[in-house]
Amino acid sequence: MERVKRVVVKVGTATLYENGSLSSRIDKIVGLLADLHRQEYQIILVSSGAVGAGYGVCQLDRRNLVHKQALAAIGQPLLMKEYRERFAQYQIVVAQVLLTAADFDSRRRTQNAQQMIEVLLENRCIPIINENDSVSIEEMIIGDNDQLSAYVTYYFGGDLLVILSDIDAFYDRNPQEEGSQPLMVVTSIKEEWLNQQCNPNDQFATGGIVTKLKAAKFLMERGIPLYLTSGFDLQNFRTLLLEGVQRGGTLFVPIEKWERKG
Repeated sequence: MERVKRVVVKVGTATLYENGSLSSRIDKIVGLLADLHRQEYQIILVSSGAVGAGYGVCQLDRRNLVHKQALAAIGQPLLMKEYRERFAQYQIVVAQVLLTAADFDSRRRTQNAQQMIEVLLENRCIPIINENDSVSIEEMIIGDNDQLSAYVTYYFGGDLLVILSDIDAFYDRNPQEEGSQPLMVVTSIKEEWLNQQCNPNDQFATGGIVTKLKAAKFLMERGIPLYLTSGFDLQNFRTLLLEGVQRGGTLFVPIEKWERKG
């Protein structure tokens, strides 16, 4: 894979939480991002988990939009506290950035956000981005952090989006079926893939493989690769970024870039 400088990393709820509680996986993720930071990568983290954090202290019905907004308002500072304390162990400053769809629909608001992100990265801060669920109304909701992370990668100048998930790769068929095989490289998104039923595995998750494919399609059409890999075992992520070798996961890469590499 070509050397990249600015990496957007998206972490899903199912990766961060286990049985309703924050998993120790967050420590390993922060540790790896700190390693990348030391190697002069610019890191932007898109993190789910605010609603799950809020539910841990206030059990509201998240199917109700207002309840979900309240849970996000409760949980976002709790989630940021967890990140802030862990990154501080590596002397890394983090910044909270909450966005809505309107921030990408308005040229002025997008430019303001871009300028702010540039200042943070130039000063070696790691922006931690989430959708501003506590104030987003239905017609202004991006809807899932896979799509948000794709927007963040494109609008904020990312060279690569890495999605850490409970899904370790994209398979040639249902991974539960016998004989299914992970695809190492995908250079185009088939329409029938996008028409599958979304099947998030966590009660607080809003994605599934379809939202990841839509994010990949959005970026590939703009010449930007996406790497889908496990958030439970970070070795493939580490190897790809620090050694430039892909040993697992799926790299969604525009055909012209793949042909040029070959």
